[in-house]
Amino acid sequence: MKFRNAFFLIGPLVFVAFGFYTKHQDLGEDILLRAINMNLQNAHYDPIKIDDQFSEKAFELYIDNIDANKRLLLQSDIDKLSYFKTTIDDEIINGTYAFFDKSLEIIELRTDLTETFFEEILNQPMNFDKDENVDFGKEIPYTQSEEELKDRWRKYLKYSVLTRLYADQKAQEKSLENKDTSFIPKSMDTLQAIARRSVLKTHRDWYKRIKRLERKDRLSVYVNSTTTVYDPHTNYFPPEQKEDFDIQMSGRLEGIGAQLQEKDGYIKITNIIPGGPSSLQGELQANDLILKVTQEGEEPVEIIDWRISDAVKIIRGPKGSKVTLTVRKPDGNEQDITITRDIVVLEETYAKSLILSDDDQIKAGYIYLPSFYADFQNPKGRFSWKDVKKEIEKLKEDKVQGIILDLRNNGGGSLDDVVKMGGLFIDKGPIVQVKEKGRPAQILEDRYAGAEWDGALVIMVNEFSASASEIMAAAMQDYKRAVVIGSSSTHGKGTVQRFLPLNRTLRNKNIPDLGSIKLTIQKFYRINGDATQLKGVRSDVIVPDNYMYLETGEQEHDYPLPWDQIKASTYEKNSYSISDKIIKKSQSRINKNNTFTLIEENAKRWEKQRENTTYPLNFLTHATTELKEKKEGEKFEKIGKVKIEHFNVSNPNADIEIIEAEESRKKRNTDWINNVSKNPYIYEALQIIEDLN
Repeated sequence: MKFRNAFFLIGPLVFVAFGFYTKHQDLGEDILLRAINMNLQNAHYDPIKIDDQFSEKAFELYIDNIDANKRLLLQSDIDKLSYFKTTIDDEIINGTYAFFDKSLEIIELRTDLTETFFEEILNQPMNFDKDENVDFGKEIPYTQSEEELKDRWRKYLKYSVLTRLYADQKAQEKSLENKDTSFIPKSMDTLQAIARRSVLKTHRDWYKRIKRLERKDRLSVYVNSTTTVYDPHTNYFPPEQKEDFDIQMSGRLEGIGAQLQEKDGYIKITNIIPGGPSSLQGELQANDLILKVTQEGEEPVEIIDWRISDAVKIIRGPKGSKVTLTVRKPDGNEQDITITRDIVVLEETYAKSLILSDDDQIKAGYIYLPSFYADFQNPKGRFSWKDVKKEIEKLKEDKVQGIILDLRNNGGGSLDDVVKMGGLFIDKGPIVQVKEKGRPAQILEDRYAGAEWDGALVIMVNEFSASASEIMAAAMQDYKRAVVIGSSSTHGKGTVQRFLPLNRTLRNKNIPDLGSIKLTIQKFYRINGDATQLKGVRSDVIVPDNYMYLETGEQEHDYPLPWDQIKASTYEKNSYSISDKIIKKSQSRINKNNTFTLIEENAKRWEKQRENTTYPLNFLTHATTELKEKKEGEKFEKIGKVKIEHFNVSNPNADIEIIEAEESRKKRNTDWINNVSKNPYIYEALQIIEDLN
């Protein structure tokens, strides 16, 4: 993994979220900051004083948001904006935007300037014989002059060209080695020209997107720089973003069932969702370009050069309505395709299961849960706890002897769902404690006797398992109900958020939709009284992973809430006692496992790469560095890519018919099974199930 490429890719996008200042303040904008402040002061778990200290924190966050890589603003721009460093609190109270407006004027000026930089720099040949470096570190100072800023851009663009040039040269060498007779080699000057054109096109596309942005897009970034001073998870959501959040949480939307991408001024179809309206209609295909959108009974609307968010608004629509897309096929032909919109189910966002076994002939059920999703708008919609219950029922029909619940990379979701899901695995009792501002803790518990699954249980976590995932893992660990296996600790997000529509708190009904504020209203605590905030849940069995030496987790955010403790709940601690011998046995296997030893060694390599922020701009030096890193990385290439011997992975019998009914679903399922059969973490979880039986 090359972290400098991550810096390169992220860098220009940081200030793409802003762009040109549009002149007019929207109707309702004057009340926005005051409405948000009122809600936060009244409802946030730990409201903070809006004063000069608050202003300084919001100022630093905003400046970092608009120019984290320091390739946009000069030090003189920062000096001008610093006039407002202690006035943001006053502007919030008064509903004014002098600081925001001034920042947009400066951003517009510097965006125009930097656009001339990349056009001029990339149209000239570059000298890659010179010994110089580019620094992507966060600690670099702001530039003092336009000339210095231009030179910073020159180095950044030179590195972008260098990485492409090197990749193209290596590809050319490979073609020559393979004696490809159809291949005509190019000179280094020609390869460089091609690389410069590629980087130029990328930046032109970025700046084209900048110019399409509206004031409200940039305002949400400014507003969020003020809300995250409260805590990292208190955020402002404009109406469109709230709609996208609801779709993500429910896994369903009303539309045509296709995934879109903005590409070269066109809206491109990248994927057709299986079982959706487009899939059933059959004519719309991946790589089609949408030229026009026609609503039933209306005139066509051309959407070339539209922002993808605007295109999505008119392509989506209510169930049963029709939309006609005029598309250009890859062969150049244009075609009108009429699709009846319907409910689109995003299957990959839902729980699913497999059957695992090896030579010991003990079958385990494996349940993958990407999030604790819930369809809050539809009581008959999909809820994660119900879906996990269904997966358990399928696995029981196949007579599994243990269940593995995979919560790795699960960022959380519905609090109600995790409480009910916890109840699937215990007889009855508390699952989590939640505490609101100024109130005693409330115990949320499973009140129904009996468990859906009372057999062997393993829960898989990593440093990206957060919130509801931590509630689940902590509860099962406190009951000694499950063996928790994963990274040394989970993410450490021990807070609960709720959406508040801003207009609901206003008396004036003529104000347009201001959106919603997602704010922290509670902290949650384990049933043993400990918060998971900051510290997370420590795994019973610790497994190396690639991120183990990198900075991750809640503690890496700005202004997280602190860790604390409250009184423990009353619960049966030893109802599902798990022997320490089983945990020690698993840890011993891991410590002796060559694959996990390699993973830890690779994690140290990642840490070393991450610490390096300076890279050479000399071609030969770059090539030497790349060859060295490639050689060092060769020993790690097979991790997770080789099927584990005697590891058998299959679908539950209840799923086979529906999988076989559609080719795209069948292919995705085959890919999933292949990936699982190569996964050493899941295989070790199976070994723990065997030890528990």
